[in-house]
Amino acid sequence: MRTVETPDAPRPAGHYAQAIAHGGMVYVAGQLPIDPADPGAPHGDVEAQTERALRNVQAILRAAGSDLDRLLSVTVYVTDIALWPRVNAAYARVLGAHRPARAVVPVPTLHHGYLVEIQAVAAVRDEA
Repeated sequence: MRTVETPDAPRPAGHYAQAIAHGGMVYVAGQLPIDPADPGAPHGDVEAQTERALRNVQAILRAAGSDLDRLLSVTVYVTDIALWPRVNAAYARVLGAHRPARAVVPVPTLHHGYLVEIQAVAAVRDEA
């Protein structure tokens, strides 16, 4: 089991790792749309927040030897299900043709007023 850390994604604010890699898989903790270079209040609309959260996931996956095209399963937490079409459009723009399994979970609130949080599981690239 290996702890994955990168300065290119937000540092954990609690007792957890950005991700854990084990057995050819990487398990990414829920990522808020925090810009690691400018942490603080939420930036942008739900589309911008979705893209930022996915870029945080991507940075962690890359640090683990994976990437977005290796995603197997994604859970998206959204504070208002009415935002879902906009979240889905931003998600599709970032992921392109890749379509991992996905769950969408409406929640009443997220930490610090963010609109989305994304948790993921991916396969680690095979070593050559």
